[in-house]
Amino acid sequence: MEYNTQRSKLIISEYGRNIQIMAELACEIKDRETRNRAARSIIQLMAIMTPQVREEENYERKLWDHLHTIAHFELDVDCPYPMPDPSATKPKGNKPNYPKRKMRFAHYGNLVEGFIKKGTELEEGPEKEALAQVVANMMKRNYLNWNRDSVNDEMIKEQLKELSAGKLNLKEDFRLMSTSEILQQNKVNSQAGHVSQKVGGGNKKAFKPGNKKKKRF
Repeated sequence: MEYNTQRSKLIISEYGRNIQIMAELACEIKDRETRNRAARSIIQLMAIMTPQVREEENYERKLWDHLHTIAHFELDVDCPYPMPDPSATKPKGNKPNYPKRKMRFAHYGNLVEGFIKKGTELEEGPEKEALAQVVANMMKRNYLNWNRDSVNDEMIKEQLKELSAGKLNLKEDFRLMSTSEILQQNKVNSQAGHVSQKVGGGNKKAFKPGNKKKKRF
């Protein structure tokens, strides 16, 4: 018995192994006319196996391109279209360019970083001061989500100053939200989320006006 793991890898899996075997056998046919007929027959089978491809523009060329790919570009036939470039069909080895930003304190998140950047662009005044207070409380909340054991308000203030390059400062008498208040709010929000999920997913039957049962007298 031959297992799939012992066979060659499928080039285009949607056509299956039989098409791949036929394409490989067609490459070995010596007579060119017989080889041409075999290739056209394979194209017809490929079209039958993937009827959805007929909805695409220039679908016949796509089938011929796939046949050449399956045959490792070794099928010498009178194709109505030029053979595709083998290098164009190979997967690119280059990795996607991910953002290379590195946050000083990653546990605060990108949202906090964005608010801090916005705050540094504001002119001195009540708006900038209010934003600094909001950001400080956000930092404390995010810190508690990351580490519930302990949090120091003075540390939050110093890190806000550091992340903003000294452009966002809090007044000496400003007090951050208490740890217990933040944890309580998080608990309430979590419970509200569970309730909304039950309400949204529990009642499968949508109410339709006019579907009330008539009362019998």
